[in-house]
Amino acid sequence: MGTYSFKLPDIGEGIAEAEIVNWHVAVGDVVEEDAPLADVMTDKATVEMTSPVAGKITKIAGEAGEMIAIGSILAVIEVEGDAEVEPEPTPAVPVAPNEAAQVVKPDPVPEPIEAKPESSPEPKPEPAAERPAAEHKRVLASPAVRQRAKDLGIDLAQVKTAEDGRVRHADLDAFLSYNAGGGYRAAGGARADEQIKVIGLRRRIAENMAASKRAIPHFTYVEEFDVTKLEELRADLNATRGAKPKLTMLPLLITAICKTLPAFPMINARYDDEAGIVTRSGAVHLGMATQTDGGLMVPVIRNAQSLNIWQLATEIIRLADAARTGKATSQELSGSTLTITSLGPLGGIATTPVINRPEVAIIGPNKVVERPVFRDGQVVAAKLMNLSISCDHRVVDGWDAASYVQALKRLIETPALLFVD
Repeated sequence: MGTYSFKLPDIGEGIAEAEIVNWHVAVGDVVEEDAPLADVMTDKATVEMTSPVAGKITKIAGEAGEMIAIGSILAVIEVEGDAEVEPEPTPAVPVAPNEAAQVVKPDPVPEPIEAKPESSPEPKPEPAAERPAAEHKRVLASPAVRQRAKDLGIDLAQVKTAEDGRVRHADLDAFLSYNAGGGYRAAGGARADEQIKVIGLRRRIAENMAASKRAIPHFTYVEEFDVTKLEELRADLNATRGAKPKLTMLPLLITAICKTLPAFPMINARYDDEAGIVTRSGAVHLGMATQTDGGLMVPVIRNAQSLNIWQLATEIIRLADAARTGKATSQELSGSTLTITSLGPLGGIATTPVINRPEVAIIGPNKVVERPVFRDGQVVAAKLMNLSISCDHRVVDGWDAASYVQALKRLIETPALLFVD
């Protein structure tokens, strides 16, 4: 028998290390060629590592959440033959955070790679015939969901899911709530405490948000917009759109944002605080905060100022889908000059969004509500929406932020101006 030392390949983003997010195998498992070994995460994407050979896993590099250097050994595989097998470069394939499938394993604690005396026996693999049949089912779940299930000791194959068969956090919650007597509930009917390791995308988000709040003196300004006419325009455009994508409020808001930015260049900027330089961007590369199963991602609409509402609608759909399926490229996830974040119908009364550093502002539209208002001495129904903007007070003054939002308000409340040069 020989051994194959699988080294973490250069993923092509100029990085020195990556984080182990999830293991698909454990020591003692027998894998086929091209079978998934582990998911690793760079600064921008989660990547699935697959085995270039068939054999038995004898060692793995560490637990989920640990960092591993490019070129270091990720796994050692026992293969047929007498000589050491030299690994060949293996292409890195992005893995969709909510599409990745996994063979459910008993989840033993991974063993770190270390030298052992020659007399030390290798761990004896469990015969495949003796493993529960459920372990051979392929279960659809994101790395975050699989890790949470592992931490809780839940067999994903036993969790009921929606029609698409994908296990989500809500499915785990339901399983914990209703699986009485299965060890998942504490005495008195209360759910047991959970300890969830903060790794992968969730750790990146935590680090970025903490750095933003620590380094940037935020302030938030909120204004109420009457979007009655804008909603009427949107309904008319959708009624005659033909094969074009259905318009949400977002493309119209983005159009208004882009049209007002030239007069307020301090809003569309990036601040290098180490160099003491503010770069006011001539183009609008708009970050679009997007919720995924793995956490918040921010794909970027390049040159949003040059796109019409239908092109914006198409790009919004494309980028959101790429982010949610893990197919967004590094270029699509970087380089934004301003970010918009919206919770849609869950938008609440007002928000205080955290700036996407090194940008200096972030815009947060809130939900549209219908309320009575006075108009020309009469009480009428109007559709109202609050809009929030958080700014970096080192770069943007309160007067500038308020003036920008008031200019935006004039366009939104007179939507015909959106189409006037």
